[in-house]
Formats: sequence, C-alpha cells, structure tokens
Amino acid sequence: MLMDVGLNSTDLVSIEEDLQALAAAKDQWAKTSIQARIKLLSDIKVALMRVAPGWAEAAARKKRIPAGSPLAGEEWMSGPYTVMAMCNALMSTLSQLQGKTILAHLPQRRLGSGQLAVEVIPHSIWDRLLLSGVSAEVWMRPGVNEKNLAEHCATAYDIPLERRQGRLALVLGAGNIAAISPLDAFQKLFIENQVVILKMNPVNEYLTEYLRAALKPLIDCDALRIVKGDGALGAFLTDHPLVEEIHITGAGATHDAIVWGTGEDGRQNKLAQRPKNPRKITSELGAVCPTIVVPGPWSRSDIAFQAENIATQKLHNSGFNCVACQTLILPKTWSKTEELLNQIERVMSCAGQREAYYPGSEQRTSEFARHSRRYRRLERGPNAPVCILTDMDQSDETWLANNEVFGPALATKFLESDDPAVYLERAIEFANNELYGTLGANIVIHPKTIQQIGVKRFESLLLRLRYGTIAINAWTGLGFLLSPCPWGGFPGADLNRPQSGIGTVHNSFMLDETERTIVKAPWRPFPRGLLSLQFSLLPRPPWFITNRRQHILGKLLTEFQYRPSWFKLPKIFMNALKG
Repeated sequence: MLMDVGLNSTDLVSIEEDLQALAAAKDQWAKTSIQARIKLLSDIKVALMRVAPGWAEAAARKKRIPAGSPLAGEEWMSGPYTVMAMCNALMSTLSQLQGKTILAHLPQRRLGSGQLAVEVIPHSIWDRLLLSGVSAEVWMRPGVNEKNLAEHCATAYDIPLERRQGRLALVLGAGNIAAISPLDAFQKLFIENQVVILKMNPVNEYLTEYLRAALKPLIDCDALRIVKGDGALGAFLTDHPLVEEIHITGAGATHDAIVWGTGEDGRQNKLAQRPKNPRKITSELGAVCPTIVVPGPWSRSDIAFQAENIATQKLHNSGFNCVACQTLILPKTWSKTEELLNQIERVMSCAGQREAYYPGSEQRTSEFARHSRRYRRLERGPNAPVCILTDMDQSDETWLANNEVFGPALATKFLESDDPAVYLERAIEFANNELYGTLGANIVIHPKTIQQIGVKRFESLLLRLRYGTIAINAWTGLGFLLSPCPWGGFPGADLNRPQSGIGTVHNSFMLDETERTIVKAPWRPFPRGLLSLQFSLLPRPPWFITNRRQHILGKLLTEFQYRPSWFKLPKIFMNALKG
C-alpha cells in the first residue's frame, strides 16, 4: 500500500511518523493554555521575520516577476505580511477571551432585516492610520443578536480545558497565494483546537522550508507537520485512518474527487448520495466572481481611479486568484461606460506585466476564447500573456458564467436601466442566479448614487447578494488580507453542491454563524477624497497593480506588523504618498 502512492519508502515512513506524532499530541494541543498559545504566536512572529525576505524573494522569482518590479510587493502583502498580521490578531483575541471581553470593543448595529452587524475594521489606532477610510462589517446570520453573540464567539474555548479532545486535520494547500496554506492551518489550530498535517501544493511547494522555519514553534510541540508531494500523496492522506477532518482550498473537481471518488465510481456515488469519504470536509473552491459598476455622476478622475481598481481585481497575481473579477457587469446606456472600458484596457495593457506562471493558464484562456464567438486579445507587452476580452451577450454565456478561468480573461455583461436602483437589482439577480459560485462580489458605486438609492434600500439590496464577501469600492481580495474578516463562500453549501466551499477561515475574532462580510473603501483617494469628506491617506492603495512602491510598502508593512511603532509610520506614509 505504501508503495502505491508514488513515493519511496523513506518518504512514506517519515509521513507515517509525522501522523503518529500528531495523533499522539492532539489532545495535549487542545488542552494547551491561552497563555502558551500567545507565546507560540509571538515566537512564530520572530521566526517568520527571519525568513520573510527570503520567502518574498523566492516567491517573486518563482512567479517570474521581473527583477526590481514593484509587483514583488504582492508577495510581501499576500505572504509574510498577512501571516504576521494574523499572528497579531489572534494574540489580541486570545488575550481578551476571558469573559469574551473582546466583543465589548466591536461596535454592533441592527440591519433593516433585523440581523446583527459587527464592525471588525477599524479595530485599533493602527487600522485607522494604515487602513484609513477602510471599514469591514460582519453580518451575522438570523438568530444571532447582541445578547447571544458571546455564545457564537470562540466556541471551541467554551469547553473546559481538562475536557477538551483534539482532532487531526489534513489541510490541502493552495498553489497561488502564499498565505493561504498557513492561514488555513491557523484556522484548525487556533480556532478549532486541531493539530494539522499541511500538504503543500506542488505549484508552490518551494515555500515548504520557509514555512517550516516560520512555523517551527508549532512543529516543535507536535501540533503541525508540513509535507509535500503530488496528487497521489494527497489521495493517500485524505483516506488515512488517522486523519479525522479535511480542509481544501482548490478546484471543485478536486473536492468532488475527495468526497465521491473519481471516474464512473465517483459519478455513481454522487448520484446515490453515497460519499466515499466520511470525514468532515470544509473548503474554499473559487467562483466566477462579478464586479458590478453602478451608473452615477463620475468625473474623469473617478473613472481613471476606478479603472485601476477594476484592473487590479482582474490582474493581481496575474489573474490567478479565486476571487479575481471574471465578469464585469456594466450599464448598457450609461454615457460613461465606453470611457470606463477604455481606461480599464489602458491600465491592463501597461500595468501588472508578468509571465503566466500557473500551470494550465494558456489552455484555460484558450478554452475561454473558444466559447467566445467574438473576442479580442488585449496585448500587454512581450513578457505578459494577452488578456482575452469578450462580451457575454455575443458568446456562450452559459459556459462563461459557469467556468472559472483562473487566468487573464474577462467577460463583460451589459444590463439595461437608467435607474441605478433598478439596475443594481438586475445585476444582483444576474450574479445570484447565473454566475457560478458565492465567494466574492464587488460593487463600484458613487457615494451620491448610494444617497440617491437610499442607504437603507442599498443595504437591503446587499442582503440579497449571496456572496461571502462583498466589497464596496474596494476589491474582495482586501477582505482576504484583513485578518478579522471571515473568508469563504456564502452559507448554505453542502457536499453535493459546494459552490465556493463550505465553512470559513481567517476570522480572527472567532465569530460563528457569520453570513457575509462587507468591506468598504473610500470612493476617492487622497487628496481628492478630502474634498468630498472621505478620509483617506492613500493616494493609491498598496495592493493596486499600478502602485509604484508596493515592493517597498510590503516590506515596511510586514516589519510594522512584526513590531508596531509610531517611529515606523513616517517612512510608510512617505512611500504610500509616492505610490
């Protein structure tokens, strides 16, 4: 049996030893005190900072980002920075779990539906300075209220220490964004009290030694092991008798292979609702994510800035993001639609240039083109793949709406209506009913248009949009970067129809029964935002593909998260203003 998985006996003996060590330590980990966990997270920060430069440089090199390119900042921001920030956030929550006092610092309000909204960003003075103008609310599911919110927070810690029992979880890592694998492991370790065997994705398994070094404090206490191998090893681990739960970030096909099996056996198992894998399985599986542009009184400067925003939603990480914009929904008769599209194409043609590093990209974009009866190839320079642009109304709309391309391809969908509220209703209906997945949706809307619709009606429309994260004038990828935000598909998925996945990760305040997260950013950047009373110190957000200083900012922000200090702020602000 051991030789059937394509590894030599030495490797398999080592993996068996890892699993045995984790299984032996799982109850002890569950009973580890809060103080000890805080100490472990503090030690991880020190170890992480030592390897952060090498980690970010290796990732930039492997992803074929040109030497000296500001795009290297993406590997700082979506790697060491995000993990460091999560360490800080978990330490803060753990230090205030006694009596759930952490909740006293989270503003709460009721929505028109009666549901509870909990503000999680900004939470500290650092949030207000470094994320100026950005806010995030977690909208809880019906039934959660101010009185019982504590019953839906950090529930794993409600079990008395001496009665806690651990479990062994397998985390199947993602190959695109470096922080996904460690953050998924943190979900199991610190929020669910489980030990973890983390299998790296072959695409980015070059990060294995960096993660082993950064997370060594967890490895030393037998709470974590990190292994690498191909799909055969993954299949071996998903069926291993010591593995009790599984979390996967990846494709729906991989999820179904784990749950139901492969080939004709898998098809028959699914038809009969007979899972071959009895374990609890959680997941994040991507989507055909929309960006909805709402008509309004946009200026030329507004169009230019929001074009950078939308281009970033498509081409951050060269388009290899599960939450990348794939469907751009636009008002057909709006006088500014053509100008906005022209500006988006201009930005995509001259920013974010890098090679397509993720396997299968050319095949997927070619298939996207084959289902587009009329498409255009947007040239982006000699070292960057073209971006395929198509109009859904003149193509195979059903295929385009149901297949995540995971690469540089973008479809537009034009909807009629001169009334912004009616248009938004139609766009939401289209996104809900036609597009595959429920992970993230973006809405780009002028503040005056929100006033025209009415704040209460606008919120009621958001309640109808069935996505796990909704970004207003931001990108849902920002929700991924923000530690307090739960990350995952809209609730209601199951093994038979997982959509964008089951369960959530991140969520440093450890809130249960969450429904969606609403992330908001200022309509206008600094200094134009000051004229419309929108406070922001960012002329161009550091995650924009157009930011000229993101490689510098990524490193500075990681160092700040390592040891926050007022003395570090001037250098950060200076580079932010030059971005």
